Amino acid sequence: MMNQKEHRSLSPNQVFHKLIDEKGTYIASVSSFYRVLRYFGQVNHRGYAKAPISKNITTHCATGPNQVWMWDITWLPGPVKGIYYYLYMIIDLFSRKVVGWEIWDHESSESASVLVKKAAYSENVLMKNEPLVLHSDNGSPMKGASLLTTLYNLGIVRSNSRPRVSNDNAYIESMFRTVKYMPSFPHNGFSDIGTARRWVDAFVDYYNNDHHHSSLKFLTPNQRHSGSSDEILQRRKEILETAKAKNPERWTGPVQNCTIEQAVWLNPSKEKNNEKAC
Repeated sequence: MMNQKEHRSLSPNQVFHKLIDEKGTYIASVSSFYRVLRYFGQVNHRGYAKAPISKNITTHCATGPNQVWMWDITWLPGPVKGIYYYLYMIIDLFSRKVVGWEIWDHESSESASVLVKKAAYSENVLMKNEPLVLHSDNGSPMKGASLLTTLYNLGIVRSNSRPRVSNDNAYIESMFRTVKYMPSFPHNGFSDIGTARRWVDAFVDYYNNDHHHSSLKFLTPNQRHSGSSDEILQRRKEILETAKAKNPERWTGPVQNCTIEQAVWLNPSKEKNNEKAC
């Protein structure tokens, strides 16, 4: 029936319903149509459009600072409706530290190039033996010639999310949510670009040095980034153990877990979910 002349260009779903509506005939279910066609090798992509391509998810692992960075651009409201400033920001996968940011009144690959250069020199990543990975989505500033040239010259490896998939860069999206949900964020808009820069500068200082991150066992990003996290967590454990020893009746179980994973994954595959190291 599928190979009849009048049905050759129709899908099994169309033929199935056409037979029922026009002839009152039920031959088999739609899935059986597909099963038979598949058996005879007749389930193929047809038409002039390219067949869809399944792209593998980009996954990275960091066991220390300055191994994997993630960056993106978000809009900040300006003084009037329709005017925006653009916040460029880079964060470190391992520590969530903001390692670089800039605010411009436009989006461009040239501005992104300036941001990456400043962050690379600030974090002294040029002296590393292993290349740094910089992950982003597929916007035009992320794929422009100026940025690509800068990455090549600095020895930084480019990594991109899958096309039209927003959650491949979830950490930076979460970071932008943190920015815009700050109580002091001016939702009515920044009066000018200088005001926006001063606000973000104060925010980054607070976030890196004072914000106790829930995903880092309530360490600050700078504590994690600088390598002092183990010492701080050990001290926490000792204080809690001492408190429990003084008043054991107030504890129903062990003290708070004061260990933290040393491997952080960006978009881990299913096979990596149960692994403890990269």
